[in-house]
Amino acid sequence: MHDGFTCVPGIRIGHADDVTALTGVTLIVPDAPVVMAVDVRGGGPGTRETDALDPSNLVERVHGLVLAGGSVFGLAAADELALCLSAAGIGLDIGAGLPRVPVVPAAILFDLGNGGDKNWGSDPPYRRLARDAFAALGHDDPSGPIGAGHGARAGSRRGGIGSTGAMLSSGHHIGALVAVNSFGEAYQGAPPEGAVPMPKLRARAAAMPSSSINAAGNTCIGAIATDAPLTRVQARRVAMMAHDGLARAIRPIHTPFDGDSLFVMSTATEGTSDNVAIAEIGTIAADLVARAVRGAVFG
Repeated sequence: MHDGFTCVPGIRIGHADDVTALTGVTLIVPDAPVVMAVDVRGGGPGTRETDALDPSNLVERVHGLVLAGGSVFGLAAADELALCLSAAGIGLDIGAGLPRVPVVPAAILFDLGNGGDKNWGSDPPYRRLARDAFAALGHDDPSGPIGAGHGARAGSRRGGIGSTGAMLSSGHHIGALVAVNSFGEAYQGAPPEGAVPMPKLRARAAAMPSSSINAAGNTCIGAIATDAPLTRVQARRVAMMAHDGLARAIRPIHTPFDGDSLFVMSTATEGTSDNVAIAEIGTIAADLVARAVRGAVFG
């Protein structure tokens, strides 16, 4: 059993990155459709299909999740994953002779200004990267500058992907995977109080003194998975609690310059958890998010 995100049975991950453009894509694909929810805290998010996850809306289960660099261009990776899943017969059955319709939420981080060659014209690499990541789907989930975190920076340091997992008191598994590209600085211990360092702001001001854009190149995006049973409402509560893990490792966090978004998925086929279990699941999720951030940045 793995000690990363894929300690949760029934979850596969695929990473692909472009070393020239300094960007990448991470796919999370369950073996069967999952309950999913999201909580968005940052002031500058970039997402797809998050409204579909609202418990008041129709679709009960989701077929895949995309995390990508590239800002708005990276959302094309979700289009490609939808095509790959549909071709594999995965998605909502809407009638004989019609294609399957996968539900594929996505979130992107902003890595356009990281020094990579983004002169891609009308052909950004994200569809290709999604195909490569789909072909690489498996149960290995290393941490480091891979996939969606390939071109990430966490404050003054290189960012990346962090993956970690644990077991709940119920015997169920829980894992967290985070792509760390924060505006704020990441810390190995508790962030300090007092003055608020903003290394990305200083670096941009030095590089572009006449720019009216004060900060760019930010956002932490990630997912928590568990095989404990969750309703969509419960998954949303866990996502809200999980964001506390970002605050334990990054300062400042959830700024106007970030698009911090965390998804929660349950692979359980049915059932629910009581409120005491939700309190534990959300708390452990926050612990794992903080650990994943540190793993992404400090190894």
